[in-house]
Amino acid sequence: MKVMYLDESGDHNLKKINPNYPIFVLGGVIADRAYVRNVIEPRMRQFKQQYFGRDDVILHTVDMGRGGGDYAFLDAPAVRTRFYADLNQMLEELDYKVVACVIRKDAHVAKYGTHAADPYMYSLEILIERFCWELGEVLDGGFICAEKRNPHLDRELLQAWEELRTTWGTDYATSKRIEERIVGLDLRDKKPNLAAMQLADLVITPIGRLAASRPPKADQVQWAVVKGKLRRHNGKIKGAGLVVRP
Repeated sequence: MKVMYLDESGDHNLKKINPNYPIFVLGGVIADRAYVRNVIEPRMRQFKQQYFGRDDVILHTVDMGRGGGDYAFLDAPAVRTRFYADLNQMLEELDYKVVACVIRKDAHVAKYGTHAADPYMYSLEILIERFCWELGEVLDGGFICAEKRNPHLDRELLQAWEELRTTWGTDYATSKRIEERIVGLDLRDKKPNLAAMQLADLVITPIGRLAASRPPKADQVQWAVVKGKLRRHNGKIKGAGLVVRP
């Protein structure tokens, strides 16, 4: 059973667009469920024990950047450098694939106006297609875990999922194909210590930074690491692992 763990960077609001970060990214980490349990979870616990002295800390990109609290020790430059070097090494060595959809919100609104699709829902369809392609002809071989947002948005997401798998499908995956390959979609809270959900948070943010033309820094998860994990087709990531849309 392969699971696709979803996370996002930026917000899906099309009415108020941040000029410094006018994008939305929905990304997914695809990994075998047994591998998550037997390898990713213990490796992440080991990393946390090394740097925090306990394994109940939630690895969250925003909190790392802000510092303070559990991350106050990162104020020491030498420790911060070592922390990110080890974090990038762990992310590079683990076995998983990344699929992501980038929506340039300003261009999206300029092109479609009032008919512009919600960036989250638009991206979700694209990720579901890529997940189906990754599952190939394996029936009941996949499951999706998405992060909870708020009750209203969660209801919209579950309704959209039901319609995709039972009625509409997507441009490149029929509802029958989706229903036969993906067992279901579950919403998870970010607070529980779920290693694979934290992994998704860590690797999706660099895609957003690149799309927003943010200058890279040494003390962050590196784009090169994430690029190496993007799903490929015939050696290419464009359209296979990374989709960019206006």
